[in-house]
Amino acid sequence: MDYSKKVMDHFAHPRNVGDLPDANAVGMVGNQKCGDIMKMMMKIENDVIVDVKFQTFGCGAAVATSSMATEMVKGKTIQEALTLTNKAVMEALDGLPPVKVHCSVLAEEAIRAALADYYQRQGIDPTPYVGEIPTGDDAHDHDHAPAEEE
Repeated sequence: MDYSKKVMDHFAHPRNVGDLPDANAVGMVGNQKCGDIMKMMMKIENDVIVDVKFQTFGCGAAVATSSMATEMVKGKTIQEALTLTNKAVMEALDGLPPVKVHCSVLAEEAIRAALADYYQRQGIDPTPYVGEIPTGDDAHDHDHAPAEEE
């Protein structure tokens, strides 16, 4: 498989990997059938994502997309982070092989799941802000069309 230099760099040297004990936003998405599981942890202060960490169990593309997604939302407002798309993550990585597009979708879903958790902790229904968050084995269905259109 052909991976870009950026994908290989984020796989070999992932940014923001690890645990964030004082996180106030935690999202976990994945599907055990394909083995990719992503956990996103954020520290949010005054609507700004001041810190973000991830833990990903999966292929190199899953690690790379998690790493890039955290880089793209760190220091951003919640509203800015909610505009992050899997397409933007793929473009930032100079593309992904078609069979790995789902990894970028999972990264977007993990960010949204963490933000949904943040809203829930504030006693706010997250659905109007983040949409429906897939859960369980429906969350990561390989039978969907490539998510290149918004």
